Amino acid sequence: MKRYWVDANVLLRFLTGEPEPMAKRAAQLMRQAQHGEAHLILTPLVVAEVVWTLKSFYRRSYDEIVRVLVPLLSADGVETQDRELMIRALELTRGKNVDFSDAVLALQAERQGETVCTFDESDFKRLPAVWTLPG
Repeated sequence: MKRYWVDANVLLRFLTGEPEPMAKRAAQLMRQAQHGEAHLILTPLVVAEVVWTLKSFYRRSYDEIVRVLVPLLSADGVETQDRELMIRALELTRGKNVDFSDAVLALQAERQGETVCTFDESDFKRLPAVWTLPG
């Protein structure tokens, strides 16, 4: 079985259906994974890029993003690195209305029992991590 490290642009074509020729090819790849003909690997960086693009360029709500990404991250034939943390970060993003990258950073620091250094007080006040301002 062929293993593919999937770029954000493939996921975005699949999720948005745009442009159609690329979307069809992305959908075909997803079907191959679902049928055990391919194994797709998603990295946290790619997931973050997809979230950012869906939010900023496509103007999707965090609720819409979570609704499409959580099932994708857990789909047959898809291996998402640090999947549980990615899903929890997506849920925090939607529930607390914070940036996905901030949610990921907070969860990673929390998991290590360490502190986040940030100027972003507004997001980190709502996230489950110890944080401090620089200096």
